[in-house]
Amino acid sequence: MNRLFAWAALLFGAGYFLLPLVGMTEFSLKMRRGVYSLDAYRAVFADPTFWATFGYSLALSAATIVVGVVLVVPTAYWVRLRLPRARPYIEFITLLPLVIPAIVVVFGYIRLYNTSSFLPLTGSAMGTNFLLNMGYTTLALPYMYRSVDTGLRTIDVATLTEAAQSLGAGWTTILARVILPNVMVAVLSGAFLTLAIVMGEFTMAALLDRPAFGPYMQLLGANRAYEPPALAVIAFAITWGCMGLMQLVTRLAKHERAKA
Repeated sequence: MNRLFAWAALLFGAGYFLLPLVGMTEFSLKMRRGVYSLDAYRAVFADPTFWATFGYSLALSAATIVVGVVLVVPTAYWVRLRLPRARPYIEFITLLPLVIPAIVVVFGYIRLYNTSSFLPLTGSAMGTNFLLNMGYTTLALPYMYRSVDTGLRTIDVATLTEAAQSLGAGWTTILARVILPNVMVAVLSGAFLTLAIVMGEFTMAALLDRPAFGPYMQLLGANRAYEPPALAVIAFAITWGCMGLMQLVTRLAKHERAKA
């Protein structure tokens, strides 16, 4: 009976998530009347704005991942090594982006860094890109920190640090050549989640007037019929591709450790 209930719950959950996706995919294939076609997907890929916004968000994703790794890895490492009592406070801080809406953060940016402020970052494209990068780093902070912290739990940080110090390694060398390689799978997990967040984020990019992928999806959805479902399927495929790569990297890392 329990097994039957488990299968029923699984099928219900699968249907709940898959049926809307199937319906959306089918609708995206009906751009040509009376026949299934890939015309909507061709129209999306032929749009130069698609590639411009996609490339912009991809570059911003890479920058966000770099900033997130530089910020989170040393912090999580130091908290685990020397400041275990500060861990609840750090975890609370990293959870704040899940509580504070993105619109509040971006309005704070606009009020603090507008053209009449002491640091007019919104007055230039580079400054606005920097603000957006910081905003995305904040949004991805809960996922990046927990991924890295989970990776650090699987290794003996204190022993590795002492061994590296006994060989004359400094803190930068310890982080870059000892700690980071051992938590690379966790870092990649956080990186893929960050990529998915940045590619689909709308609020910050729209209010800062940046040519990102999220606002492009919204604009296309407001003016077209068949292209938006096609674009949603593409975005969904990108997200699941990131999750699949994350699982693949995790399995390969476990396989390498088992061989060692």
